[in-house]
Amino acid sequence: MAFESLAYALLRIFSGFLFACFGAQKLFGWPVERAAELDALTTAAGLIELLGGLLVTFGFATRTAAFLCSGTMAVAYWQFHGLRSGQPLPIQNGGVPAVLFCFIFFYVFAYGSGRLSLDRAIRRRKDH
Repeated sequence: MAFESLAYALLRIFSGFLFACFGAQKLFGWPVERAAELDALTTAAGLIELLGGLLVTFGFATRTAAFLCSGTMAVAYWQFHGLRSGQPLPIQNGGVPAVLFCFIFFYVFAYGSGRLSLDRAIRRRKDH
């Protein structure tokens, strides 16, 4: 049981961090150059990815952030991969990262912050 909760925490932390990197790339051109110019949609996605990813990483307001991140990736998949390409499978249309992030964050939403999170530390502090 202890290993499962640690494995979950690592999944949450690293998924959130990687997601935040996509937001940093969109907004700041870091750690790699921007793929496209910033418009309102790209800026909104970048903000959700960066801030939502960081919230998930640190386990703060985790369920809300994960739900928003999951929904963003569902929209991104259908808008940029599923409907545009005419190819039904993520492996065919380049949508694998969006699908994986969508379902990982949906799992984080369902499970909660778990171990190694600010949410848990705050809850414990309030209980004492």
